Amino acid sequence: MSESEKCNDKPLVKEQTGYYESNERFELINGVRYDFLSSPKVTHQIVLSEINASFRNSCHTEGLILVAPMDVYFDTANVVQPDIIFIRNENLHIIKDGFVKGVPDLLVEILSPSNGKHDLFRKKALYERFGVLEYWIVDPVYCTLSQYIFEDGFYKPPVLYGDEDTLLTSRFPCIRINLAQIFEPIEKFREQ
Repeated sequence: MSESEKCNDKPLVKEQTGYYESNERFELINGVRYDFLSSPKVTHQIVLSEINASFRNSCHTEGLILVAPMDVYFDTANVVQPDIIFIRNENLHIIKDGFVKGVPDLLVEILSPSNGKHDLFRKKALYERFGVLEYWIVDPVYCTLSQYIFEDGFYKPPVLYGDEDTLLTSRFPCIRINLAQIFEPIEKFREQ
């Protein structure tokens, strides 16, 4: 029997219309639901992968590194999905029943056209209120990273890094991120 005859012997499957379960993605901030409007673009995912790789190369022994989608439950009215979550070893107790239920040490958000204001204002205020020690906002369009450091109950004015800088932080000495390595791989995918 030839290969084409074998394929023709298989029963035909007819496509059907119907509901296919899809997991909704949304965040709660102060009890208000904010839906994710679309999936991230390629440049967002490349930057996410590169930052994660930098973390894994330098900090994997110092704590737990998680990437989205992963909910962070600050409380019942505030549940977010940061792009990257870093929890130092001494704070791993915030992981309960397989979920992050508490305040991580560092959160990273990568800006997209659909979420810029949300990350810059709502989430920054939320992270500051709950005392996240560091919050990074990464902008793949301008190849910048804004580092917010929590001190005395507030975020200090951000330290701004460009694509020629190396990010260092005294709070997490294991972190050393060459931003050229983060942003260089997205150059060929930039929209004209």
